[in-house]
Amino acid sequence: MNSEEEFFDAETGLESDDSCEVSFKDALVFDSKQATDGSSMQENGVWEHRKALPAETISRSNFSVWSILKKCIGMELSKIAMPVVFNEPLSFLQRISEYMEHTHLIHKACSLSDAVDRMQVVAAFAVSAVASQWERTGKPFNPLLGETYELIREDEGYRLISEQVSHHPPISAFHAQSLKQEFEFHGSIYPKLKFWGKSVEAEPKGTMTLELLKHKEAYTWTNPLCCVHNIILGKLWIEQYGTVEIVNHSTGDKCILNFKPCGMFGKDLHKVEGFIQDRSKKKRRVIYGKWTECVYSIDPKLYETHKTAEKKTGSDPKKQERSCEAEYDDDLPEVQDTVTVIPGSALLWRITPRPSHSAQMYNFTSFAVTLNELQPGMERLLAPTDCRLRPDIRAMEHGDIDLASAEKERLEEKQRAARRERSKDEEEWSTRWFRMGTNPFTGAEDWQYTGGYFDRKYTDCPNIY
Repeated sequence: MNSEEEFFDAETGLESDDSCEVSFKDALVFDSKQATDGSSMQENGVWEHRKALPAETISRSNFSVWSILKKCIGMELSKIAMPVVFNEPLSFLQRISEYMEHTHLIHKACSLSDAVDRMQVVAAFAVSAVASQWERTGKPFNPLLGETYELIREDEGYRLISEQVSHHPPISAFHAQSLKQEFEFHGSIYPKLKFWGKSVEAEPKGTMTLELLKHKEAYTWTNPLCCVHNIILGKLWIEQYGTVEIVNHSTGDKCILNFKPCGMFGKDLHKVEGFIQDRSKKKRRVIYGKWTECVYSIDPKLYETHKTAEKKTGSDPKKQERSCEAEYDDDLPEVQDTVTVIPGSALLWRITPRPSHSAQMYNFTSFAVTLNELQPGMERLLAPTDCRLRPDIRAMEHGDIDLASAEKERLEEKQRAARRERSKDEEEWSTRWFRMGTNPFTGAEDWQYTGGYFDRKYTDCPNIY
């Protein structure tokens, strides 16, 4: 089968008597009553989100990815068939919605009166948006053309719709909006992946746009590169690296964040450092932390004083950087020191602890566990193209790998047959909820939400399942 699948893939309890710590509300951790299969149960007439999957992670010990990837070194992996066992039971559209796990940071930014204060919280949100990828080594299911996903979180004050708008190249567009018209967050992702022999590097091409409507501000940025190491042999581990530039198009302020490569001895593993500068390029705040733990900000003068003291004591040795294609051991470095808090720092964000049984659930966060649940009566409200209705993902979630594989192959063949019919009739695929347009802030081509999804008029949705 010539599948056109895409292979996509604190110091906890930090305290500092000297820090000006701003304890922004952490993301919600659901504490619901559960049935024995992990599904959510009703309490006092309210259906609460589940906190476990119906079945544990499917073992990959009897499968070899090398037999598939050995001829693909240096290639882009958009047409490589991958067994379903290497997946996690979520669509890439659902994986995108995990950007919203720390929506409380957007609400916090909306409430602040100072532009630099808003920028540093937006920077923390940009870091938090990739935090759920930590230890997530399974690939999400590649969305079918026309597939959608909706997420409504009244408790967090937003709703989101996403759609797979292109198959070649694979592009996923999303649009989230505040229920109180406080913000809009939107973008499109074209994940380009390459295999480097022992690792897979993912470049999430696409621009994120966050609009704070009350302040009439728009911020744009792109996400860092992600690399999964030890694809062939050994313990899988993930690092993020690259420069992320966040631009406030209203004030001219910028935040430049450096997601550091691991380094030869692991000293920079997961570290993020950067700074906020105003229109005149004056540094206003320094940002530092780890994308797996927490993010702090500090006055630049205090930061430089601290770094000078470190150099004098010899505690900040020169480090060698690494990248995915580098030729040396890919083992996870043993040195994983937590964030050292500099006196005078303010806490911007701290990651929400994962469930104690996360390792048995594809390393999902509490938020990710809820994304594919079907609450009673939800089927009649969802568009027929929603990810929750995909039989292959549902089968994998319940631990039936044979059914998941069979359904995945059936859906892929159905998709190819539909494409052949369109080609024969010389028809172009028409997206349903998004249209190609121009990002008004960057001037670049971008997918724009056309509206109307939540009016629940799905009569012209394609039959893709």
